[in-house]
Amino acid sequence: LSVGRAVLAALRGRLGALCWSLAPLSLSLPLPLPGWRDSAPRPQREQEGDDAAPTPTSVNYHFTRQCNYKCGFCFHTAKTSFVLPLEEAKRGLAMLKEAGMEKINFSGGEPFLQDRGEFVGKLVQFCKQELELPSVSIVSNGSLIRKQWFEKYGEYLDILAISCDSFDEDVNVLIGRRQGKKNHVENLHKLRQWCREYAVAFKINSVINRFNVEEDMNEQIKALNPVRWKVFQCLLIEGENSGEDALREAEKFVISDEDFDRFLDRHKDVSCLVPESNQKMRDSYLILDEYMRFLNCRNGRKEPSKSILDVGVEAAIKFSGFDEKMFLKRGGKYVWSKADMKLDW
Repeated sequence: LSVGRAVLAALRGRLGALCWSLAPLSLSLPLPLPGWRDSAPRPQREQEGDDAAPTPTSVNYHFTRQCNYKCGFCFHTAKTSFVLPLEEAKRGLAMLKEAGMEKINFSGGEPFLQDRGEFVGKLVQFCKQELELPSVSIVSNGSLIRKQWFEKYGEYLDILAISCDSFDEDVNVLIGRRQGKKNHVENLHKLRQWCREYAVAFKINSVINRFNVEEDMNEQIKALNPVRWKVFQCLLIEGENSGEDALREAEKFVISDEDFDRFLDRHKDVSCLVPESNQKMRDSYLILDEYMRFLNCRNGRKEPSKSILDVGVEAAIKFSGFDEKMFLKRGGKYVWSKADMKLDW
């Protein structure tokens, strides 16, 4: 049945491409609409540069911008409440698989806000069970995840990454990574235990900024023992967390390259540490927004391509600004399927 569905999805995309190619060249749809369309005449700006489109090996799908936290440095802010219908999201994911996707990472916003986690759960199950992707992961602040979700969807999830910028709750409050009286660090340890129980690889993401740059996290990270500790340098994106039309003012969180290097040096003995500077982050991620448009961050803004649902993956990805060499250089491809990980759950 899953093979049949995959074949049907591919055929539907091919038929869509044929139908769409008959449309007037000037036709432009601002939002993805239901229907069969997978490929369109490529806009002039997407024809420039190398003819060979990069392969979407690893894709980050920010399917929602809504979040229950208010992190001051957030660079994917809640400008809209739009979320694609589930079946349209699945159609786009099937197109990405056909184009070479091996890993999908669901993010936001907060992915567990939509339908109390059911939406992301169904996408996770679809990607693992029907598309048979080697790696399916989620990035979350962890505040809305319940044990029942692991019981229902845990077997389909390879990696759960929880954002934690400090092990000092006062610092988390300053950053905005807190809701009500819930203790973010205590919740982090609870999620770590659930990942062990349900055989999900546990990862931690930390954004290093002015409020945590002097913190020593060696002991806490080693105790949690994540498979990866991704450490990001606080990044400014115009229109998101910087500039007149931004919803956040992240300038007060920014640190220098030297400050970031000192933090890394302080934690150089943590074996799971994976550092990412601003330059690595801008060029080496394939980011899809809520409309399934690739976001090009090379110029310090998020400039969207056309949606893959409208023009197909190959046409859209050429406007992504994606640097495959930097992706590989930063270690973007690693052992990311839990079936291949030798872990003591």
